[in-house]
Amino acid sequence: MSKSKQEWEETSFSKATARFKERKEQFESSSGASIDPLYGPEDMAEWNYHEKMGYPGEYPFTRGVQPTMYRGRLWTMRQYAGFADAEESNRRYKYLLEQGQTGLSVAFDLPTQIGFDSDDDTAEGEVGKVGVAISSLADMETLTDGIPLESITTSMTINATAPILLALYVAAAKKQGADLSKIGGTIQNDILKEYIARGTYIFPPRPSLRLITDSFSWCKDNLPEWNTISISGYHMREAGCTAAQELAFTFANAIEYVEAALKAGLQFDEFGGRLAFFFACHSNFLEEVAKFRAARRMWAKIAKERFKSESARSQMLRFHTQTGGATLTAQQPLNNVIRTTLQAMSAVLGGTQSLHTNSYDEALALPSEEAVEIALRTQQIIGYESSAADTIDPLAGSYFIEHLTDRVEKEAWAYIEQIEEIGGALVGIEQGFPQREIQESAYRLQMQAETNDRIIVGVNQFATETEVDADILRVDPELGARRKTEMTAMKASRDQQAVAESLKKIRAAAHNEENMMPLLIEAVEAYTTVGEICAVLREEWGEYQEVMTI
Repeated sequence: MSKSKQEWEETSFSKATARFKERKEQFESSSGASIDPLYGPEDMAEWNYHEKMGYPGEYPFTRGVQPTMYRGRLWTMRQYAGFADAEESNRRYKYLLEQGQTGLSVAFDLPTQIGFDSDDDTAEGEVGKVGVAISSLADMETLTDGIPLESITTSMTINATAPILLALYVAAAKKQGADLSKIGGTIQNDILKEYIARGTYIFPPRPSLRLITDSFSWCKDNLPEWNTISISGYHMREAGCTAAQELAFTFANAIEYVEAALKAGLQFDEFGGRLAFFFACHSNFLEEVAKFRAARRMWAKIAKERFKSESARSQMLRFHTQTGGATLTAQQPLNNVIRTTLQAMSAVLGGTQSLHTNSYDEALALPSEEAVEIALRTQQIIGYESSAADTIDPLAGSYFIEHLTDRVEKEAWAYIEQIEEIGGALVGIEQGFPQREIQESAYRLQMQAETNDRIIVGVNQFATETEVDADILRVDPELGARRKTEMTAMKASRDQQAVAESLKKIRAAAHNEENMMPLLIEAVEAYTTVGEICAVLREEWGEYQEVMTI
């Protein structure tokens, strides 16, 4: 019997590999770091349980932010949905709620994301394609019709226009007679990652940050249960970054937002407990579990050590997870059911608070009702049948898991230090640093797939020539014309003077320090549109021009 890892490697392991070669010359993490064949006590010689893990619900929250975790309540099953117009999406939301979904997650179409109304010429051909078209309070009223906003939380994946969409949601809630102190949900509101990886920006970074801090401040006093930002690593991971880069760039952006809020006069513990995060979960099962555990520990340290937080709530990393859209394949689309199941299980074992599981047909089109139901059932089966939720942090103590957790954290801190040396996330973005790092990582991943170093089942291995037979959901091609007619009627029925006055106030506030949230709410209550508000701010602030990194 071997008495040490080294002895085992030199005897049993070396004899086995001499006879039968390993599948690969080198096994690697997503960042390219080598993975040993075995991990044991020697790899954890200086490891301290209380420093590294502690207990659930206690600093540094590695094992979870709640003392009971899923033994008390399962994660929120929040399927991302929205397409066509508000009426069609409202039907889909009601269907999902009937099937057991426990929270709403709204996808908006591209024109809404970049501040154009459905009747704008720029929106031609894109209305309702990748999300729901929302241009005015009339649309938001239809979207939330029959859904009591006091009793359900809503996450809205919206960034450049986030404060305006929040204003619309608040206005719709008020029309329902809702108590704003009970309204819960999240706006993504993370503009920095748009400059890095996604591209649905409008204004330059600095006025965009002003809109974000205005929403922080207003929600603190008026919407106390609302999460004012969901700082997203998801889109950067989808663009090709590693697990460690996802954490590093997300937290660097979070630090930038916090610093902006502090400069605006807020105290960290006044808003820290309302910060939320959004991560991807890709197919490297164990590394993803480790990533989520490392993320909680990192944020606890940032909050406590950098921002001197005294509130445990502010130190807790609360996050939503979505399975990897970039991992879905158009070839053999039913394979995506297995991919999504593994990713969802990884997120659960990593302790997510909220989860979206992608539908198997999303590499082909908008998800069909059947595919959406399977995606939701995936979560329900994990939650109610697998027993994975019956004990807290069940993979803790695994030599490999703890090694991976430490390594992902170490790699992420190294990136954050680089960004700090540059001058912070905003300066780094302006110089193109995270953009270049993600491009290089994405290139490496693509090369691995093309050389078969990274096997993608059904694509570069085990491929078949059979045609894809899928029930494709298509948006009505007449939707754009119908939306124009609806908006013409809405604009004709509103108080034009009230609209003009609200836009005048917003134009003036663009150049002073007045909080813009009350003005945005006043504007949308007069049925001023998203596009009209953005047009004024474009005139006053200009538009962002992308930094070229190649």
